[in-house]
Amino acid sequence: MNIAAFIIYCIVVTFTPGPTNIVILSSVQHHGGRKTMGYVGGATLAFGLLLAASALLNRLLAGILPHILGAMQIIGSLYMLYLAYQVYRMGRSEAAGRQASGFRSGLLMQFANPKVLLFTLTVIPSYVMPYYSSPAAAFIFVIVITVIGFLAFMAWVIFGSVFKSYLKRHQRVMNSIMALFLVYSAVMVSGIL
Repeated sequence: MNIAAFIIYCIVVTFTPGPTNIVILSSVQHHGGRKTMGYVGGATLAFGLLLAASALLNRLLAGILPHILGAMQIIGSLYMLYLAYQVYRMGRSEAAGRQASGFRSGLLMQFANPKVLLFTLTVIPSYVMPYYSSPAAAFIFVIVITVIGFLAFMAWVIFGSVFKSYLKRHQRVMNSIMALFLVYSAVMVSGIL
């Protein structure tokens, strides 16, 4: 196994902008880093659970994934469009109060996030299973990948905290840009383009 390629792949996928990272940045902008940590906790737990499910159920998932991929893409795209609308509306008093940034939101976001679903369903079979067959090795890799994911989420929290005043000054523009990134993600995941 090429450990460097595995680590680079995990870092690139988890640190690059995606629905979860964009929501983390937006949540830090509106609610602060401390409140966003609940969201990060839920997102990290769901990420680890999805990785564990992938490791445990890989053979079964490989057989049914092609059949459910289309539905996952549609549901995930619709959810990302909903999030884009929520992010775009943030900053208005009624929308800011309702925007979810807690543990449950983070947990649910990961289960509806096609980027995370596809990553968790492919990383274990592509990088781990061809080289390691023991459940202990799979468990160790699940933990390692989950920690990498947590570090990515924390990087977005720190980024949002460091640039919070800038983001606040340009709130409408930043909300629009983040919403457009989510719309772009939804369109790409849906397979329209």
